Amino acid sequence: MKHEIETQWMGKLQFNALVNGHTVIMDAPERTGGENLGPIPKPLILTAVSGCTGMDVIAVLRSKGCHPKDFNLRVSGELSKQAPIEYVSIHIVYEVNGEPGDERSVIEAVTYSQEKICGVSRMLQRIMPVTWKVIYNGNVVFDNQPQSLMDVT
Repeated sequence: MKHEIETQWMGKLQFNALVNGHTVIMDAPERTGGENLGPIPKPLILTAVSGCTGMDVIAVLRSKGCHPKDFNLRVSGELSKQAPIEYVSIHIVYEVNGEPGDERSVIEAVTYSQEKICGVSRMLQRIMPVTWKVIYNGNVVFDNQPQSLMDVT
């Protein structure tokens, strides 16, 4: 089994990718010759990891009978300082609001996603640090980010 996409140049610096029947528009800012009609490609990696782990966490929580009231993710990628500009680390913040007492289930679901089932995270973890923090009902309940990186995000 494999995934395959098609990407077509649309002029200037715009490319449209066909992903499972959905068009994803990528473009560059006007200052670099694009028309800013879509995101630049690199942050789509952060989007992929947020969608992958987010879907995992919700599915695992549902299987445990937990139903969060609110669930958001913030993903940041630390960029290298020299070319090629690439991500050198990724940090994910899971913000969950739910029933008191469900925080242990949320931490377990996030850990299971990050360590066992999110293919995007696991792939990225092979080449760079991927850290995460869980905020439950406004309180940090888990954070595996080293103190030296915490000053950056």
